Parts: sequence; structure tokens; C-alpha cells
Amino acid sequence: MTTVLHKIGSFLPGGFLAHLSAIVGFLLALFLVARLMSERRAPANTFAWLLGIVFIPWLGVPLYLLFGGRKLRRLAKDKSALRPILPPMCALAAEHVCEPVARTVEAAGGYAPVGGNRVRFILTGEEEFAELERQILSAKRSIHITTFILGRDATGRQIVELLARRAREGVKVRLLLDALGCFLSSRGFVEPIRRAGGEVGRFMPVMPFASRGSANLRNHRKMSIFDGSRALVGGRNIAREYMGPVPYAKRWRDFGALIEGPGAVVLGEVFTEDWSYVMRRPPEETRADAQAGGAPSMGSCGLQVVASGPDVPGDPLYEGIVAMIQNAERNIWIVTPYFIPDEVILRSLIVKARAGCAVTLVVPAHSNHPVTDFARRNFTRELTRAGGRLLQYNPGMLHAKAIVIDDRVALVGSPNCDLRSLFVNFEIGIFIHSEPEVVAIRAWIAELMLDCSPPVPAKRHLLSDVAEDLCRLLAPLL
Repeated sequence: MTTVLHKIGSFLPGGFLAHLSAIVGFLLALFLVARLMSERRAPANTFAWLLGIVFIPWLGVPLYLLFGGRKLRRLAKDKSALRPILPPMCALAAEHVCEPVARTVEAAGGYAPVGGNRVRFILTGEEEFAELERQILSAKRSIHITTFILGRDATGRQIVELLARRAREGVKVRLLLDALGCFLSSRGFVEPIRRAGGEVGRFMPVMPFASRGSANLRNHRKMSIFDGSRALVGGRNIAREYMGPVPYAKRWRDFGALIEGPGAVVLGEVFTEDWSYVMRRPPEETRADAQAGGAPSMGSCGLQVVASGPDVPGDPLYEGIVAMIQNAERNIWIVTPYFIPDEVILRSLIVKARAGCAVTLVVPAHSNHPVTDFARRNFTRELTRAGGRLLQYNPGMLHAKAIVIDDRVALVGSPNCDLRSLFVNFEIGIFIHSEPEVVAIRAWIAELMLDCSPPVPAKRHLLSDVAEDLCRLLAPLL
């Protein structure tokens, strides 16, 4: 083939191939610019990619092809037809939900609120590990787990052994691992599960062009569904830093929930969609296990499951958060490990604070990503100037995610309050619409605040200002 091309090239005018490659490159760049402008992104993010594609195409074009995509349109179209099978009595009337938030989320592509749930919040890593172990051992038909990180440590090893044991006993075990977050544990480490008859899927390999999406699109969802009727969700990955059978001095503080009832069925459908995409199989076989038990009413909690990311046509998680903030009347409580909001969320919080709403933001004093700590400084400074309150968690890393508005509605799950979670990652969020559960989350935040303090004003100097500005410039990519 090389010889043929060389002979053809010898008959072509000098520089023809160079001109042809320039034209092809220009047309490809033009196509990518059109695609970039059609995607809803933060302006700074759009501008950064635009500069790279137009002025450094030899670098910007391949980088965008690998990392720049935000939505998988064909996947979003396919998934929009997949909905869980729920009996009519699970639907919630408008008077039982925070209607502006529920309506916004559903209109943007989220699921409708469902009632009949029993929700118990899990406050420690030891408690979550014990509950995960208990649910794995008690499952009768299916165990479906999605995690961003599976640690190659005692915690991860014990869960792998439990899953392999249940697979040998005939339970349908499906483990979905993000290919980047589980880069070191998605192959040989989980081989016992495969040998026992279970299945392990790797979500979007990071090797160039090895997957059907951008390598930048990561599955940050954390959920475990058992027999289609019980589910664990929250911020904890399966690793020693997040959970374990015994206390660990460096364990991160986090938050999770056990959901029993129709909400677990909806979460099972999200897993079914992800699994079908990764394994390239029809969803019916996974759904048969996930929904075989139906959707029994287990309690009185109303909630709304929100799967957000490249597989959803709109941005229901982001728009739901904006609706929460803009409908707040008295209090806004936000707990997040990383605070890098877009302009709309930041301005909404500032306006609410200036209007007299009590806005409280709780973040770790020092997170596991120092760059994000620098990047948040400008945002938190603007918020506190407007009257908001900033508290820093001192004992260690705070990895919990929660938003509470007026004791009326709360959000928990996997998303951080940063641009990556809001616009890039595959995330799972739970909007809680029942007052007792919302009050319980607020009480947990109040307890958390006992270990927090206002930040000590730091002296600003040229080096710190430059570092802060550079980190904020990189914020859209963090």
C-alpha cells in the first residue's frame, strides 16, 4: 500500500498533498467548531476549546476528539426510550413535592417523582460497608453495582470475594467499573467474580478511540441495587478511604442512603441503561432481573431519581439545582468537597444571600485536590462578600455531597458542586421531597458543622494571586 501511495504521489503536483491535508484539516476544524457551539457549555470552556481548535488545530483537534465531547447524542436518544415499569400508585401528586424543582427536573429529562419509599441515611464508612455486605449476602436474584473507584485494598478485596461467592451460589452479579477510576482494579483483581460466573463491565476505556465516546466522559455514579427493590446511593466508592469493616484514621467523611421501594426500581433502570451500553446487549435481560420483584410500597418518602450526564439529552441535575436555589425563601445549605460553580449558580447564590436568605457553604479545609482549593477561593470570596457563610471542615477530607433548601427539598448522591459533575460526568442524584427526610439531612449538616470553622483570612500576595487566577482559568477542565 505504501508503494502504491508513493507512486501516486510521484504523479501529483508538488505540495498537492500538503494542500489537501490543509483543506481536510480546515473542514474538520469547521465541523468541530459547529459541534462545539451547539453544545451547552460554560462560556470559558467553550472559548478555551475554540481557541485551541482554530489557532492550534494540530493540537486542538485531536485533543477535542479525545477529551472534548460533552454529550453522546445517539446514546441519549436511545436511552430516552428506556423507562422503568412502575404501578400508577407510585406517582406523587403535586402537593407532595416541591413542584418548581420536580417539574424543572422532569422537563429537563429526569424521571418523575415516585412515592412509597423508605429511606435511611448512612453516616459512617463502617456503617455503609456493613450495609453493603448485608445486602450482598441477602440478595436472592440480582446484585448490580456501579462504582467509580474499586480499591486494591482490604475493602475492595473483601467485596470482590463476597460477590464471587454470591455468583457461585447462582445470584446474577454484575459489576460496572469506570475504566479510569478503576484502572488498576478492573482486570485481574476482579477475575474471581468472572470465574464464579459473575460479569464485570469496564465503562469507556481510556485508550484513544477504544470507546464510543470521549475519554473525558467518566462514570462517577455510585449505586448498588439488590433484587431491584433496595439500593445504596451516595458519595462513597468501594475503597478503604470511603468505607471498611473497622475504623480507619484517614477515612473521609461522607454521606449515603439506603432506599427501599419504587426509587430503587428507577435506580435499577439507570444501571440497566449503563450496562446495556457498555456490554452492547439489549436491556431486557438485565431489566428482567432488576424489576422482577416489582415496586412494592415500603414507606412514605417521595423522591426523584436524576441520572445526569452525556447520556441525557438535557441537564436535569444542573437545572434542578438552579431551581432549588432560585426557589429558596429562608435557607440554603450546601455541602460539597469541591466548589467550582458556573456563573448562573454563583450569581443565584449571591442574589439570594443579598436578599436575606441564609446561605451556608460547607467545604473541606484542605481537599485531596489542592488545585480545586485554589480554584474555589475567588468563588467563595464573592459569596461571603454578598453575605453568605463559608465553613471549613477541619478533621480531614470531607467528601459528602448534599443541598438542602428550606426544609422542603434536598439533593444527595454522587454529584459535586463543580463544572465536571454538573456538565461532564455521568452522575446520579436523588431529590428528596418529604419533610422528615429533608429535616434529617439538615440535622446531619448541623452536626457536621460542629467540626467546622470559618476560614482564617490569609494574606494575599502576588504568588498566591497568580496561582488562584491560573487555577480558576483551569476550573472548566477540573
